[in-house]
Amino acid sequence: MRLSVIGCGYLGAVHAAAMASIGHEVVGIDVDQRKIDALSKGEAPFFEPGLPEILAEGVASGRLRFTTDMAEAKGAKVHFIGVGTPQQRDGYGADLTYVNAAVDALVPYLSAGDIVAGKSTVPVGTAAELTPRVEAAGATLVWNPEFLREGWAVQDTIDPDRLVVGVPSTDEGAAAVDILKEVYAPPVAKGTPFIVTDLATAELVKVSANAFLATKISFINAMAEIAEVVGADVTQLADAIGHDDRIGRKFLGAGIGFGGGCLPKDIRAFSARAEELGRGESIAFLRQIDEINMRRRDRAVQLVVDGLGGSVFKKNVTVLGAAFKPHSDDIRDSPALDVAVRLHGLGAWVTVTDPEAIANAQAKHPQLNYVADRDEALRSSDAVVVVTEWDEYRRQMPPEHVSTLTEGRVIIDGRNCLDAAAWRAAGWTYYGMGRP
Repeated sequence: MRLSVIGCGYLGAVHAAAMASIGHEVVGIDVDQRKIDALSKGEAPFFEPGLPEILAEGVASGRLRFTTDMAEAKGAKVHFIGVGTPQQRDGYGADLTYVNAAVDALVPYLSAGDIVAGKSTVPVGTAAELTPRVEAAGATLVWNPEFLREGWAVQDTIDPDRLVVGVPSTDEGAAAVDILKEVYAPPVAKGTPFIVTDLATAELVKVSANAFLATKISFINAMAEIAEVVGADVTQLADAIGHDDRIGRKFLGAGIGFGGGCLPKDIRAFSARAEELGRGESIAFLRQIDEINMRRRDRAVQLVVDGLGGSVFKKNVTVLGAAFKPHSDDIRDSPALDVAVRLHGLGAWVTVTDPEAIANAQAKHPQLNYVADRDEALRSSDAVVVVTEWDEYRRQMPPEHVSTLTEGRVIIDGRNCLDAAAWRAAGWTYYGMGRP
């Protein structure tokens, strides 16, 4: 099937390449010429495991191409909208500028019977507002939210755990369901749940999922705050309650909290939309979730200060990690970088290292010192802070080896990913998040 993907950022580029990898003919469209030039050469403009391979294969096969010309969308049967919905500069709400621009630019090239499938995360009610514009061109608007995890996005697109499609209650909507089942033929054939619902529910599925995950993370971080006062161990607490299959252990990792381009801005946008709908009290707890999340960054900084005797001024601090999570070079709302910047503001000499995110971090925060080699970054450090749980730090960094490099023996485990007993046995003063 011929498909177009409007927006070739993180979501769009992965979706376009994944759709080509299962046999579709795909054109990706974006206004950023540099991004299009890189993608056209089969080069991924960001780090995502598995993407370079399917991207290069798709381009080489001729099934995948990229352009800045929206007219190239003409002739595609399904048009996916995958542009960003960042937080508004002057508020918590989602900025729909790019969604509206994408739809308006696409409409002149739609043909009767085409399907426009929204994948961007949007406030509930957005699809209803866009529908008249799409239907005026004889096309049908549906909403097909994405559930990608950065670092596993290719797998999550090709082999998702569920597919959700919101459609209008019309004959055109029913026909769109059949076509999208063809688009996603491999996972459908495998028996992947294919959930058909209305437009508003499909929009809510995505933001509700993110709100729940954020709540789970901040819940265990709230427990970490209590654990720190009473001398309990939040990691053992999480293990114990995680055995309850109604709760589960996933997303119960206490630490410096969540970041990235999804959870923080999505829960804020959800709160803003609820206020607009006159139901702000229904999800008022999301404001507290956000506050708990931000407090954990404060706590990590305070642990560094405490570990260095009450002041970090002119002390060498090595920050291990810049990306908001491992297997990514994404620094959007990164707790890791936030901690590094705050320590710098307190007068510390901060050295940051990361396997993939140094270039992005340096472009945004050039005031910090960046070193690509982990061991070199550790050299002469007075304190070490683990803020992104890359395997290079959690599994491949023996404390005895680190002791030969650093000046001090203070380590702050911002992700509770290290073996505290091993570090203490090697002579280190170990600080965890919610651990005694």
